[in-house]
Amino acid sequence: MGVILVNLIGVLLMIAIVWWFWLGPARGASKAVSAEDKLQILVKDGVYEPDYIRLPAGRATTLHFLREDPSPCSEWVLFPDLEISAELALHQDTKVTIPAAKPGEYPFSCQMQMYRGILILE
Repeated sequence: MGVILVNLIGVLLMIAIVWWFWLGPARGASKAVSAEDKLQILVKDGVYEPDYIRLPAGRATTLHFLREDPSPCSEWVLFPDLEISAELALHQDTKVTIPAAKPGEYPFSCQMQMYRGILILE
């Protein structure tokens, strides 16, 4: 009986981990901004806030990342589809310039893909 209970708890913990990091609900709110607005993205507690960002397509813009999480995973932000990466300084504003791009969804994440977000250009 004890072995079954231990295995059941192990399976439930694995499901919880998968849900938390890959299948869970969006944690940050979608935020639409104009090209003139300063958009700050907070890197804290394993998430980007906001993690869904809407911007106008076809215009270059600058995102401001504020990293408050000392975790090594939070050191970098990657926009693979835009071929952009940036090292994020701890407790400092880091500017990441996004070039003019076509409409679409562009995922961004840390190097281990535990912090995740989507840049939506429309």
